[in-house]
Amino acid sequence: MSVSHRQQVFAASQAVVVKIGTNALSRPDDTLDVDRIHRLAEQLWAIRATGRRVVVVSSGAVGAGIGLLKLKGRPRDLPHVQAAAAAGQARLIRAYDEALQVHGVHAAQILLTANDFKHRTRYLNVRNTLHTLFEYPVIPIVNENDTVSISEIKFGDNDRLAAMVASLIEKPLLIILSVVDGLLDGDPSDPAARPLRLVENLKAVESLAGSSKSSRGTGGMKSKLESVRMATHTGTNVIIADGRMDGVLDRVTAGEELGTLFLSRKESVPAWKRWIGYTVTPRGALRLDEGAVRAVVEKGRSLLAIGVTGVDGDFSKGELVSLFDPSGHEFARGLSNFDARTAASIAGKRTEQVIEALGAGAYQEVIHRDNLTVMG
Repeated sequence: MSVSHRQQVFAASQAVVVKIGTNALSRPDDTLDVDRIHRLAEQLWAIRATGRRVVVVSSGAVGAGIGLLKLKGRPRDLPHVQAAAAAGQARLIRAYDEALQVHGVHAAQILLTANDFKHRTRYLNVRNTLHTLFEYPVIPIVNENDTVSISEIKFGDNDRLAAMVASLIEKPLLIILSVVDGLLDGDPSDPAARPLRLVENLKAVESLAGSSKSSRGTGGMKSKLESVRMATHTGTNVIIADGRMDGVLDRVTAGEELGTLFLSRKESVPAWKRWIGYTVTPRGALRLDEGAVRAVVEKGRSLLAIGVTGVDGDFSKGELVSLFDPSGHEFARGLSNFDARTAASIAGKRTEQVIEALGAGAYQEVIHRDNLTVMG
């Protein structure tokens, strides 16, 4: 892996999404490290000065609240977590705004829940807001709205949120700043473990991620790799690096071999298909035979009823469903032209049989190719 290769990755990007983890922004006593925010703000401004769009997905609200409210640690119950987030978010966004003002730009706060991505209209509103903000001398600072989030509408962690934000923007580079120098080739507790500098096949290294979570945040390397998978499958290159390093963003964008670079598996996927494949939660599932899998994956065709061997869940017409191959692997997602009961009634039938059963005006495809995303 040459330095010039990393430079090419940055050169090909039109935007940079930087996710900054809680631990990368916190002092040992859990208070917010304002000095580090100022150093990162200078580097963010430098990226923006290249003409690229810049978005920050920043953790740290709960951590800032822990210090602000003088709590002994991260609260275990939801009301106190939300209270810490409410107090800490104000402190966090003020720190970003003050740091960015030094460089003639402001912070624009965007607080989101998972529902903002699940519903198409709200998704488009978020996307339009971001793109409008790019017209002004501001840098959007995105965070999960922890003050109102409950389990049903949470992203899980800001690594996933960062990947979803990257899906809103054309040709982004996603940089995840943590407290580790990328993905290690062994157990993090082993002094001999070394960071992998390049990953081209994510499946080959997924076993290297442990199940541990960070001390102040909610993520870990496993969640980061899940987010990397989401991003790389939609054409986004990802770098995981240590956010505590001096000048980490300057050095990464200059092409230095810091952290781990995960190369995307395909060309950039259109925004509509990114939303289908990686943003909405499926409401049901269709099980397919081998012929249907080949038709969808290799030939780029729509899904016909004859290839459906089973229907799971209770979904309505137009809702998202997962597609599973005979081995039980989810390989695609799409918007169903039929509700679950109708889909089950026509499963395995030829097109002429579908028309005979449902009428001449019925859809000939269970899922049209334009509303289907192969996930790999």
